[in-house]
Amino acid sequence: MNVPAVLRLELSASRDSSYDIVLEPNLRHKLAKYIPETTVALISDNHVDQFYGDEVARTLEQAGKTVHRHVVAAGEASKSLETYGNLLRVLIRDGIDRRSAVIALGGGVVGDLAGFVAASVLRGVAFYQCPTSLLAMVDSSIGGKTGINIPEGKNLLGAFWQPNAVLVDVEVLRTLPEKTFREGAVELFKHGLLADEGLADAFRNPRFAPDGGSEYWLEQLPRAMQVKADIVSQDETERGVRAYLNLGHTLGHALEAHSHAYAGAGNVPLSHGEAVGYGLLFMAKLAAQRGYKDETTRVLEFLAWLKPKPLHDNLTVDNFHVLQGYLQKDKKVSAQKIRWVLLEHIGSPVLVDDVQETELESAWRYLLNYAQGIYV
Repeated sequence: MNVPAVLRLELSASRDSSYDIVLEPNLRHKLAKYIPETTVALISDNHVDQFYGDEVARTLEQAGKTVHRHVVAAGEASKSLETYGNLLRVLIRDGIDRRSAVIALGGGVVGDLAGFVAASVLRGVAFYQCPTSLLAMVDSSIGGKTGINIPEGKNLLGAFWQPNAVLVDVEVLRTLPEKTFREGAVELFKHGLLADEGLADAFRNPRFAPDGGSEYWLEQLPRAMQVKADIVSQDETERGVRAYLNLGHTLGHALEAHSHAYAGAGNVPLSHGEAVGYGLLFMAKLAAQRGYKDETTRVLEFLAWLKPKPLHDNLTVDNFHVLQGYLQKDKKVSAQKIRWVLLEHIGSPVLVDDVQETELESAWRYLLNYAQGIYV
């Protein structure tokens, strides 16, 4: 029998000082043990709901809870003002009160959206994260960042609203599509670069797969979660070191937004994981150019495993300026200066705001040549 793993995230500035991150096989059948509220709004997407919605709702109802189920469309488009507003209105019509709870059952999109709903309705109710994707398990479910997108940029509206608990059923990884799993692995790889070289190499293990087994994932997931928990516990609202968690995300978010702006006519937008994967290579080249330890080979090996979609064909080595508008909307911009998260070496991230245009253009040229070399 696998023994549950429990991490504790301490947050002195939070409305509560700490919460548990619980990992256990088949935890979805025991959720009521960790959720004392008797009325819950269960928010999921149409993909996850077809796998787990009925059994999670039944588990909670059998424990005597009233469950209101709300299913949104899968995908980033649901992180919108319209979906957010509709959920707030329907929760009010359901009769939610301050003794109720919101449960996010799904990946990063559902967690971000449901968390913002929980932070907003009646000025805040209890919130539980039940992540079902690798990305959500190791990253987005932990730390209290919630939010939605607007046309002007990704995650620009939201709140810091810590969950009462993060409840992880490691068995649900088995139902993840391979592509979704690999895209989520980007965040685990990023955590390895930030603090744990063994995690950065985990993708080389044959068991690093959706069907790797509960025993394997009960060892690996807590390592990745601990990296984020340690950083968040020092800086809940991203005034300092929490920005390190955006390693690869500054360019990644710009590439993701650009790909969505030009979607259609045969152009499929990048997923978040794919975009951040490219962003990590850009980061590694920038760092190497500054004389920091060169991790480009490691990132290239990971990208070969990830197999991201190609970049949009209107991006060329000479038009980095196309992304500048997206970069200026990055949340790390301060006094009009873009702050880049780089690595001096694995385990030693730094924030820099003096990167010159020539450095950016050189790293961009390297990234584009790499991408074109794969997909010619």
